[in-house]
Amino acid sequence: MYEYERRGEKLLPMRQFLSRVAQQGGYVLVAMAVALAIGMSGYHWINRLPWIDSFFEASMILGGMGPIHEPHTTAAKLFDGVYALFAGLFFIGASGALLAPFLHRMIHLFHLEKDR
Repeated sequence: MYEYERRGEKLLPMRQFLSRVAQQGGYVLVAMAVALAIGMSGYHWINRLPWIDSFFEASMILGGMGPIHEPHTTAAKLFDGVYALFAGLFFIGASGALLAPFLHRMIHLFHLEKDR
């Protein structure tokens, strides 16, 4: 992880800033792959869906679209509920991680202008 520049420091050059954005995006992609794998595994082993349907179901939940297949067992219903809550919090965290470099740069720029 990058350490962000402090208030008295110069604005990060564009090349380094873009590198920071790409690294944050990479972290989010890895986290998304892990979250998708967790969902796929649960839907496959607990809900007894084929792998392609498990991928589709987990993708729809992570994307905020909602479930496709109806769960039939108590374990499947519990997994669906917990995974849906996890997906909602994951979306908030991933959004924050992707926006952090941009928001920090904007606030740092405001501080540089204020100090002039």
